[in-house]
Amino acid sequence: MKNQIVAYLCLAALILFNGSCTDLEKSSLDKSLPEVNDKKEEHIKTKKVKKKIILTAKRKSDKSAATVPAKEEASAPTENSSIMTIFAEKLNNYAIENGYSTEYCFLVDMSRPSGRKRFFVYDLEKNTIIYSGLVAHGSCNETFLSRAKFSNAANCGCSSLGRYKVGEFYRGKYGKSFRLYGLDNSNSNAYKRAVVIHGYDCVPDKEIYPMVLCNSLGCVMVSYNFFETLSRIIERSEKPIVLWVYQ
Repeated sequence: MKNQIVAYLCLAALILFNGSCTDLEKSSLDKSLPEVNDKKEEHIKTKKVKKKIILTAKRKSDKSAATVPAKEEASAPTENSSIMTIFAEKLNNYAIENGYSTEYCFLVDMSRPSGRKRFFVYDLEKNTIIYSGLVAHGSCNETFLSRAKFSNAANCGCSSLGRYKVGEFYRGKYGKSFRLYGLDNSNSNAYKRAVVIHGYDCVPDKEIYPMVLCNSLGCVMVSYNFFETLSRIIERSEKPIVLWVYQ
């Protein structure tokens, strides 16, 4: 009889031990766990911690993907890269001497076909292009111009070569816009002509070459998405950014 009682007690203890392991597997990670040497419990802890690490890594990856520009946006036109570097260096010196931003500048290469990206956001500190987009040129009040012509005359409807100070934000005829102030004799009438940076739906986000782009009336007209990218850079800049339209 005594042996039977001992056997029953051992069986009850075994059932109680298995029950506590099952409760432990269902417990939350927020509850503190006693230190034990049970291998099964250690395995469960390790698995939970690994799951946390994976989730954290995923959040960091998502954040990084949202801030890093796409490769096709950041790529420079290889045929004009050396010329662009020269313009960027000149513009950086001009910015230092005249109190403009030495962090970013905007370069518009009108020698490129309108169906290719020719508006470039240039990081002057890193000496590299970080964004690029399509940009329309003026029609010069003609039905359509496949290649840009330039003028500074009032009501000409043409694009104007030269350096511009990117001015204040406002809402105009084409919605959100940034005023432009001509800094050279070749574009001195830009403000009077209401030449501005604005978005428009006829400008796509991707290149369309060999097709040509729609015309503006002399404004620096880009896609709505690219305009939002430019807006973030302009609004965060401590000093006015200089835009240079060249050929």
